[in-house]
Amino acid sequence: MTSLAPARDIPIQVTSPAASSERRINPSWTVSQLKAKLEPITGIAPSLQTLKLRLPDRLEPTVISTKDDDRTLIGSWSLSPYAELNVTSTDPSSTTAIPPPSSVPKYEMPVETYSTLPDTVLAYKKTHQIGRFDPNAPELKEKKVADLWKEIALRNLTADGKMPEISVGLRCILPPSTTRRGTVAYVGLVSELPGLGPWVGVRLDEPAGKNDGSIKGKRYFDCEPQYGVFVRPDRVEVGDWRELGLDEDDDDPDEI
Repeated sequence: MTSLAPARDIPIQVTSPAASSERRINPSWTVSQLKAKLEPITGIAPSLQTLKLRLPDRLEPTVISTKDDDRTLIGSWSLSPYAELNVTSTDPSSTTAIPPPSSVPKYEMPVETYSTLPDTVLAYKKTHQIGRFDPNAPELKEKKVADLWKEIALRNLTADGKMPEISVGLRCILPPSTTRRGTVAYVGLVSELPGLGPWVGVRLDEPAGKNDGSIKGKRYFDCEPQYGVFVRPDRVEVGDWRELGLDEDDDDPDEI
């Protein structure tokens, strides 16, 4: 008996000269439908798009070309979760391409000028003794750091007080998702990140992270690019979280 169940969405990483984000595509879409949905993400008109697909287990991408974009289904491609779909323009000088933010001139007010203005957030904080202008700020910082370490200490024991958690080498998830999984690779301070107290470095199972285990050139653990992430202790749940198969989707979809 033929199943009439609709095709399930597949998470992929869409990259272009101006953008990079995780999206979900459906194998039942035509190439034309996909290109139309990619235009607002990449800023490249469908008629100018060149698509390259790189599977997670491949080093080199494959150029996607079809004779009829209106009839060809993307389900005919060798799709797999977290494959990379690279979108470039056949016309590099086209005005439809969104320029990278780094190329746009920005005005930066000197710190000295900003600090003298009366109607600013900084002036408000000074007047009302908020944040670092609070006379009790040093004590509050020390308490915040102590509370973060206490969070790790409390979560370092299970109910029976024996099994260590949030320690290097243990499996974990990053709630609220139960499918963003990995292995704890680092627990401690990260001076390159803002804020106080400890961080937890996680080596993810899928390329859904933000780094390769290093921050601003300083390495804290080893992993492939986009497989590493640093989070606060309260965002980590350690347990017997097995690695998911390719046919198991995220429980918090983002459709394009």
